[in-house]
Amino acid sequence: MADQSQVEQVLAAIVSGVLYPAGVAGPSLVGAPCRIHRGWPDAAGLDADLLSGLVTVTVAADPRTQRTTTRYPDGWRSLAAVAVTLLVSVQANTATFSGAANIGQIAGLLVDQVAAVHRTQVGDTPFTVAATLASLLAGIPGPLSATTVEAGMVILPDGLVPVARVVADQPSIRETRRQMQAFRIVCWCPDPGTRDQVASAIDSAFSTYDFLGLPDGMAGRLRFIATTSTDRAEAAALYRRDLIYTVDYATTITANLPRLLIEGMRVEADGVLVKTLLS
Repeated sequence: MADQSQVEQVLAAIVSGVLYPAGVAGPSLVGAPCRIHRGWPDAAGLDADLLSGLVTVTVAADPRTQRTTTRYPDGWRSLAAVAVTLLVSVQANTATFSGAANIGQIAGLLVDQVAAVHRTQVGDTPFTVAATLASLLAGIPGPLSATTVEAGMVILPDGLVPVARVVADQPSIRETRRQMQAFRIVCWCPDPGTRDQVASAIDSAFSTYDFLGLPDGMAGRLRFIATTSTDRAEAAALYRRDLIYTVDYATTITANLPRLLIEGMRVEADGVLVKTLLS
């Protein structure tokens, strides 16, 4: 899920990329050391940094600006697709399994409206998957009781042709709430020229973003709100500029969900098949 702290981290990372275009091991944009962090600076430490010529940029949520903006349907959607590694092919009355039986895959055979389903376990191989499915089919009274297995092949009695499928659990995400929050990026600088250079570069960079990519795979809508400048000459000269943006982002939950295995499966009244697919 993305929350306020993760949005702050993304904003701070963008600021870091602006002030250190070659990475933090290289020179800064302004030629002076720059400190970028979340939250507000310590007053005594900030004064000492300003006197030494160090630039500080802080990123923090603006208090009392959050509001709920939930407006999209509450449903699951897939993220990056996961490919199956367990393969199956059918020739006549035989289903042959090969590849790798990685965790998170579901193998199934549908024979004459009777289904056998197996979710891969630790230590599974194509041979063990085939043996499990063959055992399930052989336990059904009637013609299927003659089902056999041999080296990854499920062999049905003559005249029976299986429908065979393998699917993998897919990472999915569900938006449970959406909110808009204002975030304040504050440039604390030792002189007005540095302040102008730092704030202008950061604001220009953010002006290129309509959406921020967030760690959960979703995106937050970024909008510019306001900017203010402050000059102070007390124990240390402080030239400050605030850049305020709102981010409209989602609170989410994630889960691995199985895909549809085979259409037309018969679901028994006690729900045993459904439980097998979803457990």
